Amino acid sequence: MKKTLLLFLLALLPSFADAQLINAYIDSLETVLKTAQPDTARVNTLADLADAYSGNDPDKVILYATRSLELAEAAGYKKGVAAALLISGGAFEDKAEYVEAITRYRNALKISQEAGDKTGEAAAFNNIGIVYEHQGNFADALKNYLAALAINEKTGDKSGQAYNLTNIGNIYLAQSNYPEALKSQEAALVLLEKTGDKYAIANAHNNISIIQKNRGNYSSALENIQIALDLNVELELRSGEANCLEGLGGILYDQGNYEEALDNYFASLKIAQELGAKSSIASVSQAIGATYTALHRFTEAGQYLQDALVLSQTIGSLEQITNCYESLYQFENEQGHYREALDYHLLYIANRDSLLSNESAKKTAQQKMQFDFDKKEAAAQLEQEKKDAVAAEESKRQTILLVVFIAGFVVVLLSAVVFFRQRNNIAKEKKRSDGLLLNILPAEVAEELKEKGSADAQHIDQVTVLFTDFKGFTQLAERLSPRALVAEINECFSAFDAIMEKYGVEKIKTIGDAYMAAGGLPTPNKTHASDVVKAALEIQQFMQQHKTEKAAGGEPFFEIRIGIHTGPVVAGIVGVKKFQYDIWGDTVNTASRMESSGETGKVNISETTYRLVNHTFNCSPRGNIAAKGKGEIAMYFVDGVR
Repeated sequence: MKKTLLLFLLALLPSFADAQLINAYIDSLETVLKTAQPDTARVNTLADLADAYSGNDPDKVILYATRSLELAEAAGYKKGVAAALLISGGAFEDKAEYVEAITRYRNALKISQEAGDKTGEAAAFNNIGIVYEHQGNFADALKNYLAALAINEKTGDKSGQAYNLTNIGNIYLAQSNYPEALKSQEAALVLLEKTGDKYAIANAHNNISIIQKNRGNYSSALENIQIALDLNVELELRSGEANCLEGLGGILYDQGNYEEALDNYFASLKIAQELGAKSSIASVSQAIGATYTALHRFTEAGQYLQDALVLSQTIGSLEQITNCYESLYQFENEQGHYREALDYHLLYIANRDSLLSNESAKKTAQQKMQFDFDKKEAAAQLEQEKKDAVAAEESKRQTILLVVFIAGFVVVLLSAVVFFRQRNNIAKEKKRSDGLLLNILPAEVAEELKEKGSADAQHIDQVTVLFTDFKGFTQLAERLSPRALVAEINECFSAFDAIMEKYGVEKIKTIGDAYMAAGGLPTPNKTHASDVVKAALEIQQFMQQHKTEKAAGGEPFFEIRIGIHTGPVVAGIVGVKKFQYDIWGDTVNTASRMESSGETGKVNISETTYRLVNHTFNCSPRGNIAAKGKGEIAMYFVDGVR
């Protein structure tokens, strides 16, 4: 459930407490319309009327928005044209007429950009993203949501930011990335509680309910869906009420309460049919069919599932078609019709793979990582510009003082002597700084930084990331003096640094007692996975020998866990002082989970890395292991070189 962002703030109606006030508002607009002159006021009134019917009567929305559009075009009122296109596009979207909806949104985007209207531009980007999401094109949906979010952050539009965060959360939800989805929805809710926008608050609670349901947290799911339902009923927003009833039915279904689930589904279906909301009709019909299958009422199940499939194919919703095929597979399988079940299962797999293709997921991750990097880089650049301005002013003052004090031949001679000494010192310091720079940055990045004053971010398709962590570090730290503790860590990390250099692996950073490195960057190569695994095995060997030596002397010792994963990252430098070369992306998070899900003294790798190195190393499969925030992941222990 999404709210179309509009040009006119009044159209959002955030201050209305109940439907009676909304109806009174509509009546007042009708009265104004009868006396308004054919100018911008009449255009705005028609647009407000159109939006007042949003979510309840798409045909009236189109009627009033079309009249507003015609008057705005005749008057050359660009903001009015864009607003009418956005509002009417939302109605076509509700009717699942996506081609017409996205055409209107794109026209609104073009006109808003020409008029310099940032609010309209952000709204258009957001709504284009919604249509792409309906069609299962998550990468392009996220691209447009992020464009809208960037504009709203720049203009300080908190309400707009909340809508964008809600929609970004929906992308992560569609890809089953529940931690990121929940983070986005909760961030949106914090902003919305400040704006008091009840519609959007209901939307956020509805989305949080879906996330919690999918995570099996039914008490939280029920609590959030009830809040959303109560708000939609209070506002008499019938499309929102239908969505909440369908969501409530889904929670009851998952808990095995099929009869109550059907009651809510049918209540939702009735509203959707009255509104002519084809997408909702298809979705809830599929849910009803699946519930009848669970009850072994196969005649009713088959009827609703086929109706849902036909309607989903008509509106071109890839996600809903995929859901229908999955339910039809269960329907045929429960009846023992295994040949038909297999046919539907193959169709489900084909559509699911198309919906969540590797290329789409890769593009989605790349866009989000680049957006996060650009925000950090922009903040650092702004800070540096402020410092440069202060430095320029200071330089100007110093120049004046220098002119005043340079007087006569003696001063000139002394200045010359000082100059030559400083030049020699500068040369020495430059050599020293170059050495220090190479200690903290890869050579290629350091050269780019010296030449340009900055280094561009890189998206690298495949690198292998290594994490290590010392077991029982806190307990051991309590037994050692601070000096001894630092010396012990330094001894281990110095050895790790030498190992990384030996295998051409780039050390990224240390975080407390954790050590992070990566192979295949900044210059991509084909041996990164085996290079990192070789380095990990040598770290393992070093730590075993170190443990033996410490134990022989009766001294405390560290034990280590090592985790490795391969995937795409964004790499680059953030900041203009105390440079830090770093990497971002889900690959880093998964590598960390490989470490925390491993065992002491073992090298634990993901299936992605295993596929790249199994011909070189002997590995023991561990099966699917639960990893925090990632679900179950196939993992392997590396036993040694073949």
